[in-house]
Amino acid sequence: MALHIHEACILLLVIPRLVTSAAISHEDYPADEGDQTSSNDNLIFDDYRGKGCVDDSGFVYKLGERFFPGHSNCPCVCALDGPVCDQPECPKIHPKCTKVEHNGCCPECKEVKNSCEYHGKNYKILEEFKPSPCEWCRCEPSNEVHCVVADCAVPECVNPVYEPEQCCPVCKNGPNCFAGTTIIPAGIEVKVDECNICHCHNGDWWKPAQCSKRECQGKQTV
Repeated sequence: MALHIHEACILLLVIPRLVTSAAISHEDYPADEGDQTSSNDNLIFDDYRGKGCVDDSGFVYKLGERFFPGHSNCPCVCALDGPVCDQPECPKIHPKCTKVEHNGCCPECKEVKNSCEYHGKNYKILEEFKPSPCEWCRCEPSNEVHCVVADCAVPECVNPVYEPEQCCPVCKNGPNCFAGTTIIPAGIEVKVDECNICHCHNGDWWKPAQCSKRECQGKQTV
């Protein structure tokens, strides 16, 4: 009777080992979908550190290979720690540049302003123009407008006239001056009334006329 009990105990100890070995068999229990997806992700998102470098398009370059990470980047060399890129000293952009392109390692000016703007109008470099009868202007290479305003002389009359397209006033009737409220021509003596004869100052046309009294010719009574 004791012998049968001992054999039964040995059998019970062997059965769990068989069950455990079968339970962990990959053939009987394949991996679930979650485990498969994780494995596929590892294949898609490979880590290229220490193996190569990747550009903006996803192309892989070998260690030591020279490449451009993107269309507007400087050239790089693939190293163990990643791309080692050139840092050139790019030329300065012209201060009057109106169009800059970034299609290479350095920005490039494609269009420079070659005109001047003055009172809402554009003028070419070195172009001369007259915005008004008294102004003479020029568009300078610095894109700035420099103007000279005419300095008109003092007119030699008290009734100057401004003609169209002329800067300075003109004396259409020649030099003259005031004798009281009367305008008299310069260069001659003018009898302004029965008692006064006047003439203009030479060169000082804005001053009142010089007058001298004569014997008044009064009417005789009968």
